Amino acid sequence: MITLRKSEERGRADHGWLKTYHTFSFSSYFDPKHTKFRSLRVINEDWIKSGKGFGTHPHENMEIITYIIEGQLEHKDSMGNGSVIRKGELQRMTAGSGITHSEFNPSTEETHLLQIWISPERAGLKPSYEQRDFTDLRQPNQLTVLASQCGKNDSLTVHQDMLLHGGLLEAGRQIEYPIPVDRHAWIQVVKGAVVIKGTDLEAGDGCAIAEEKLITIAADEASEFLLFDLA
Repeated sequence: MITLRKSEERGRADHGWLKTYHTFSFSSYFDPKHTKFRSLRVINEDWIKSGKGFGTHPHENMEIITYIIEGQLEHKDSMGNGSVIRKGELQRMTAGSGITHSEFNPSTEETHLLQIWISPERAGLKPSYEQRDFTDLRQPNQLTVLASQCGKNDSLTVHQDMLLHGGLLEAGRQIEYPIPVDRHAWIQVVKGAVVIKGTDLEAGDGCAIAEEKLITIAADEASEFLLFDLA
């Protein structure tokens, strides 16, 4: 079963310096039909103007992944980390028992990103941080593990039973992905357009996948997507 979540149906807000779309309920946007999917709690697509960003604010008991689509994001946190995340890089922050951080666009161009929240396997984890460049690891027409519970294949380590794959497809190519019994998948299209079991998805679209043994992701054009494998 495939349940489509169209881009234009997401929650949205425009703050001038920030344009944001919410796949699931977030902040002042609430939709009882779209509060989460399994352990996947947030997929926010943000566009942040040059020199703008989020001032210091707190988080707790959440695994937070930042995926840069275009541009840069400067991160500072209460653990003493300070870095710039660039296109092709991912950041994982375990908020755990409590953390504060800030995020700003330090460049002269707009920054486009996805911020993803995963509910952790348990509350009160020790806060921690990782950042990794996956540019050289990602190849066309293949899936690359970006995050996993055990940090497999040099992926980021997320404290939850899940896998996050990044996919790049050339036009006319496809990838098959088997889904084990009792597991689920979410596909989020970053760029381009794909077809999954007769369902068309464009950039910004997502879909929940349940009770499927095998899915085929086919590209109508050069495409980039994320595949979440969830318990």
